Amino acid sequence: MKMTEYAPDTCDVSVVLPIYNEKGHLRAEIDRIQTALKASSYSFEIVVVDDGSNDGSQTELASIEGITLITHRVNQGSGAARRTGTTASRGRVVIWTDVDMTYPNDLIPELVDAMEGYDHVVGWRQTEEGTHKLLRTPAKWIIRKLASYLSETDIKDLNSGLRAFRRDVAMQYVHELPKGFSCVTTLTMSFLGNGYSIGFFPITYSPRAGRSKFHWLRDTRRYILQVIRMTLSYNPLKVFLPVGLVLLGLGVIKLGFDWSERDFRLAANTLLIFFAALQVITVGLLADLVVRATKPPQSVPPV
Repeated sequence: MKMTEYAPDTCDVSVVLPIYNEKGHLRAEIDRIQTALKASSYSFEIVVVDDGSNDGSQTELASIEGITLITHRVNQGSGAARRTGTTASRGRVVIWTDVDMTYPNDLIPELVDAMEGYDHVVGWRQTEEGTHKLLRTPAKWIIRKLASYLSETDIKDLNSGLRAFRRDVAMQYVHELPKGFSCVTTLTMSFLGNGYSIGFFPITYSPRAGRSKFHWLRDTRRYILQVIRMTLSYNPLKVFLPVGLVLLGLGVIKLGFDWSERDFRLAANTLLIFFAALQVITVGLLADLVVRATKPPQSVPPV
């Protein structure tokens, strides 16, 4: 991505690292990030948010040079840490990644390069190496397909933790980020829902160092709810209209059955189906009207 001149209080790239109990590999991962960016043409900063660690990570972080350290007194969640770090960052491009050795953080300069022509680039994982792999893989596929349908975009990877994006665009939506892991989904849907472009950068995904904080059932449920919630916030007809049309179709089928089997007498439950279809479609239209009437104007144009 081509960088222009910048003011003294800004830089090209801000790397935001949320930390919660990652003692033992912090220095190695941060050194890897620093080495890669020092070898690039980008000016950078590394903003580390210690999200209430209690395993000694805070002590290890205090001894690492070249980082901006922010501390949460209590654990608030990955989303809260990323929100804090993004707000405090000064770079035109913000990188979100993790320090658990799963992501190829030595490729961060290439990820920034890939932003040419995009507002947001997501690290597209080619394999699934997380815990509960047999459960996570199908669950993520379903959520990704749901998000692709609702956003009308072929999303290659919805919840990758490695991504680069324009800070000026993201600051319009940072306040919407939930505290948990679904913050990455929220950011993706916020960009897509407001007409910003997203690209995908293929990456490898390695086994995790340390213990995963992801709970497959609780966090998967949050991902699904967040995808639907974000769609309702930007394009509610994508949710309400299909449901209403399905009910309307069922009503027509039931009406045909009534006419053929009940001598053209209309059953009460057929009327209920038509009434439910009308209600769902009406609510969808009203919700769409409210979204369009209350949506604030975008202050930052897309690329």
